[in-house]
Amino acid sequence: MSDSIRRLHDAVVATRRGRNASPRTARLFAKGRTFIAKKVAEEAVEVSLDAVQGDTSGTIRESADLIYNLVVLWVELGIDPDDVWAEMERREQLLGMAEKMPKRGAAKPALPVDLLALGLHEAPDMGGAPTLGRRGNTRR
Repeated sequence: MSDSIRRLHDAVVATRRGRNASPRTARLFAKGRTFIAKKVAEEAVEVSLDAVQGDTSGTIRESADLIYNLVVLWVELGIDPDDVWAEMERREQLLGMAEKMPKRGAAKPALPVDLLALGLHEAPDMGGAPTLGRRGNTRR
């Protein structure tokens, strides 16, 4: 898998440098870091929604979209996949597997899983904060 991500990263870098014809990737770079970061968030939500619905095929497709947009964001920030692999290796050495590191300080309350099943609707204690819908549209 890391070879596939490496090849994708190399192609995205080539596009960034004008050496690879990829109109979609070039458009992402033209729109800037904020837009690219929003695309990563949108794809992550779509992966989550497909998973909650039990849509394995959709989850696979959206995961590929998420990885693509994440790699574009890495290139925008000058991050090499080896930087990420090194962090994963560090976590594996510390925790026994490359899982999420515990946060420092006070624990934040987790979003209840049943809200995810409802399509990421707002929680009563969130003060009416908007949430993202299936295609990144803001809901109230």
